[in-house]
Amino acid sequence: MAWQHDRAIFYIFLSQSALQIWIIYYSRLFDALFMMKITDMVKAGTPRMKILVLAGPTAVGKTRLAIEWAIRFNGEIIGTDSRQIYRHMDIGTAKPTPEEQAAVRHYMIDVVNPDETFTLAEYQAQAYALIHEIHKRGKLPMLVGGTGLYITAVMEGWTIPEVPPNPGLRAELEQKSPEALFSQLETLDPITAASIDRNNPRRLVRALEVTLSAGRPFSELRQKNVPDYDAAYFALTMDRASLYAQADSRVEQMLAAGWIEETRQLEARGYAPPLPAMSALGYPQIFAHLRGEISLDETRQQIQLATHKFIRRQYTWLRGHDPGWQWITPGQEVSPQIADWLARG
Repeated sequence: MAWQHDRAIFYIFLSQSALQIWIIYYSRLFDALFMMKITDMVKAGTPRMKILVLAGPTAVGKTRLAIEWAIRFNGEIIGTDSRQIYRHMDIGTAKPTPEEQAAVRHYMIDVVNPDETFTLAEYQAQAYALIHEIHKRGKLPMLVGGTGLYITAVMEGWTIPEVPPNPGLRAELEQKSPEALFSQLETLDPITAASIDRNNPRRLVRALEVTLSAGRPFSELRQKNVPDYDAAYFALTMDRASLYAQADSRVEQMLAAGWIEETRQLEARGYAPPLPAMSALGYPQIFAHLRGEISLDETRQQIQLATHKFIRRQYTWLRGHDPGWQWITPGQEVSPQIADWLARG
């Protein structure tokens, strides 16, 4: 009889344990569903993080306008220029002056030395951290610049492909000119070619390295996880003839401001071709001048023509990647519209 008594106690214990398990399970399930509901309610009642994007071709006047808006709307500027990240290249990349940077806080300028690597993934990660930090302080994050790849990587939430380096293939690709690299990429992956900086050998080599190693286009490997921002997109423009004239004048001003001496100092520091940073607009021509291959007048003319070509490529990107640009011209008053957008919460 003792064993029957023990078995009865065992079954009672077992049933109580099962009951406890079910109670715990349903309690946790209720808690999870409750928290999901609360999260949905919070999301529904919490305004999305606002961010203002200002793009446009080189020399159109983005810096001046961005500073005006940042002062008026309590903003801080995150640069989207793949050349202004390099130190010691101030004149040639038309960085905001010390006075302009003192007026409004700027980020993503002077990040690395010209012989250091700064990947798209690194830019994206730092930009996201800056956006949240600026927003947390009650200010307006502003993405400003002309490198389309940086803008799309951040605003479209690209997941950068994790394809390990292929040293042999990379060495082979690095023997080719930027023109040959771009032509090959255009054939294998026209989508990436349309948005990449064709004068940046490092980015061209990496895009081809990923494409050839994976056996699939770089653009197919890129996944998107679009951040939930409330974004306002502006593209600054002007008629082409006026823009070319303005760009030509700026080249002359930059040369008069010491661009050639800046390039000479870069070379003295050990920064010279074939470093990818030295392929930035205008620097190859100045290095050719320093080698005695072209005159100063030819240098100026070649930089101006290269700038016109660069402007055309920037417009191609802007039209091919349209998240809802509002096209504006210098002097056009859109402050009331921005104020209304900010007031909507």
